[in-house]
Amino acid sequence: MAEAGLLIAFAPAARALAPQVTAVPPLAVFHDLRWLYSAQRSWLEFTLLLAGLVLARSAVNSVLVRLAWPSPGSAPTPVQAFRSALGFTVAACLLLSPLASLTLGVAILPFSWPFLGTLPVMLLIALPISHGGITSTWWRMLPPPAAAGWLLTDFVLLSAAAAAIGQLPVAAAVPVAGLAGLVNARAWYGLTGAVARAHAAHGHGLPVGLHRIPSVPLATVAAVALVVLAIRLVFLVGVPAEHAPQPRLEPGSATAGAIAAAQQATTPKRVAALPRHSRWSRRPPVLVVPGFGSLCCGHGQALARAMPDRLVQTFSYRGLSPAGDPLPYGPAASDLPLPVLGDRIAAQVERLHARTGQRVDVVAESEGTLGVYAMLAQHPNVPLAAVVLLSPIVAPGQVTYPVSAGLALVPGDELQGVVWFVGGLSPFGTSGAETLIGSVNEVGARFAALAARNHRVPWLDLVPLADAVTLPDCSLPSNVVVVSAFHGDLLGDPAALRIVRGFLTHHRATSTANLRAAAQIVASAASAWRIPLATTPSPPCTR
Repeated sequence: MAEAGLLIAFAPAARALAPQVTAVPPLAVFHDLRWLYSAQRSWLEFTLLLAGLVLARSAVNSVLVRLAWPSPGSAPTPVQAFRSALGFTVAACLLLSPLASLTLGVAILPFSWPFLGTLPVMLLIALPISHGGITSTWWRMLPPPAAAGWLLTDFVLLSAAAAAIGQLPVAAAVPVAGLAGLVNARAWYGLTGAVARAHAAHGHGLPVGLHRIPSVPLATVAAVALVVLAIRLVFLVGVPAEHAPQPRLEPGSATAGAIAAAQQATTPKRVAALPRHSRWSRRPPVLVVPGFGSLCCGHGQALARAMPDRLVQTFSYRGLSPAGDPLPYGPAASDLPLPVLGDRIAAQVERLHARTGQRVDVVAESEGTLGVYAMLAQHPNVPLAAVVLLSPIVAPGQVTYPVSAGLALVPGDELQGVVWFVGGLSPFGTSGAETLIGSVNEVGARFAALAARNHRVPWLDLVPLADAVTLPDCSLPSNVVVVSAFHGDLLGDPAALRIVRGFLTHHRATSTANLRAAAQIVASAASAWRIPLATTPSPPCTR
């Protein structure tokens, strides 16, 4: 309740984290690390603050263990309790710190896939250490089922508390945090009792020496190996063929020429041969901007079939040929700085406008929405008729890390290391989206704020329900429509395609009141497990 009161006064956007300060051990350490990672500090400052955090958390946990011990006469001494808590806190910080840095990455580039990957991994690592620090030999035995059950129960109830805090007036965070504290107390009591009973029975009936096997480290290593394998399988199985890396071909070779010809043939309704009397000249042409890792040039085909009276052209991340046609590109081409991406979208909008004499509708997805922000920030007078953002990156750059040469700061350095590691497991290579993330870190929030200020056209945000986990915790504006889908490839979803076609035709958004309410509740619940924000998002929720 004290933390909730302080956050209401100084950082109301982060008030959903307050109930976690007395959570069961792994969740409490994850709470502390995210506060530590929410601001950039030098390695010296970071080390000193981390040491203070470890000592403070160890002291709090040792007190809670003694208070919750079922038989006070057999409770560990204060020194024993502190020593056990200290060892656990150090181990938990090492295991959970990469995930804390990923929450920073999600705050910089907020979309659902990294967040939806972070939470299961956090729980997978937390489960083997759910009983950590309760006894001095916790690392030698796996947690009893009841301990793992209390961890999961506390996680669910803390998420529910965050959902309630987000939906109620700001001042309600204090009593809700008090109720969550009672839940935490019951979880501590149940967890400590289960571990105490298991500790008393540990070794009975086991072969000599088996109880000395470090079960928790082995289980943790297995969990980490499972995470690495799962990441690799997700990229191998889940990345569509059009996003897979293509073999490098020498320019001018027969194979390269054949592929280029095929790509040009699949480009929907090419503009080069557009006659002045074309049937498309009466309606705004449509520029479709695909997302990260895409291939040219068929992303607009579904929309072209749904709107046969429109000229639909797919944006090229490589730009235009001397004749003004989109150039074929591979997945690596989308790792662009935002200023360059905004300039290229503006150039292709201007080209379509010059050839048709009509203002241009832009339909952008995922990374493409960031390019639209950059275009409007740098070219506010670009001739647009309407804008549709699919799976939009809402409020990018909520936190940032310095990028000046020579600075050694945490957690930006650790985040870059995590991106390098995950990129190495992906088909995109170790660089991954490093250029894009760095650019969003530098200018993403500023471009989004300028775009919200500069645009004067009909505007639709089509948000998948899965992306609600990274939405700002506030009421959604009227131009936001929520659909039941995952992030990306919404033009392949018939329901989403109908909404896009209806908006481009009539400039009216289809209401999805039930899904909007669900999205707002999900956003509130997910805010408990994101990086704490000291300021409101940019642009503000009302925009």
